[in-house]
Amino acid sequence: MRYRNLGHSSLSVSAIGLGCMGMSEFYGPRNEEESVATIHLALDRGMNFLDTADIYGTGHNEELVGRAIKGRRNEVVLASKFGNVRGAGGSFLGINGRPEYVRMACEASLRRLNVETIDLYYQHRVDANVRIEETVGAMARLIEEGKVRFLGLSEAAPATLRRAHRIHPITALQTEYSLWSRDPEEEILPACRELGVSFVAYSPLGRGFLTGRFKSPEDLAPEDFRRNHPRFQGENLTRNLGLLLRIEQLASTKGCKASQLALAWVLAQGEEIVPIPGTTRRTHLEDNIAALEVALTADDLARLNEAAPKGATAGDRYPERAMRVVNL
Repeated sequence: MRYRNLGHSSLSVSAIGLGCMGMSEFYGPRNEEESVATIHLALDRGMNFLDTADIYGTGHNEELVGRAIKGRRNEVVLASKFGNVRGAGGSFLGINGRPEYVRMACEASLRRLNVETIDLYYQHRVDANVRIEETVGAMARLIEEGKVRFLGLSEAAPATLRRAHRIHPITALQTEYSLWSRDPEEEILPACRELGVSFVAYSPLGRGFLTGRFKSPEDLAPEDFRRNHPRFQGENLTRNLGLLLRIEQLASTKGCKASQLALAWVLAQGEEIVPIPGTTRRTHLEDNIAALEVALTADDLARLNEAAPKGATAGDRYPERAMRVVNL
């Protein structure tokens, strides 16, 4: 395993982390036994960066991760998030960045995770009704109390990141980034580099699309939220399959899988970038780790840029309602 440092912090994380969301929700049936085994294998292979959030499975995911890391806490850089609010039945109630909610959410996450400290604590979505200075100020107080070690933001605009960073150093910004979601290259990545903030790339495999396993809606479980995702529907899907085909052809020339080529591309964009592909199975985890062995030449990168240029993907990266609360 190779490691990368997060921002100006003391956190050294595996160059590829593990997104745990799908172990609890959104992508179809769950298998807790296999999910725990996948986390254990990740730790055995030196993958120490685990990503969860309080809304994944309405708390279930933090509980699952907490059980999986019991007795192995010192092997883990643990990241969680707050800010998206859900009702007991799973309904989305909005975004909350108020200082009193920050504390309440953190203490609830600590209980579910069964840990004393969260290594990296993100605001999951920016609350447009609360000044970022107030939210980050409350997050900073959690550090003073030993509940959190370092701070992060998710889906925050460059201007928001700069304002937050003036209140307390931000260690990492998390946003979707892959060969089919290259928007961060315009302003977000330059802002992170300017401030010395690491960039954590979620969905680096395009929500599984770049694995090549999902080529029609029928390939997805009935309850899989991707069935309602703009990029997996109709003409958008047809166009995006053309992009996937080009990536698969390039992967074949490198002797690797399309997913491994896609992860290698993200890794090659800079040492400050850490992809966190989600998976629920040990076999897929091993595939992801093997991406570290895919060395890309300047010619490879040029071919990939030609195959999947900025703006080539058809459809928004979220349904309309969810798009309103990203990059704020």
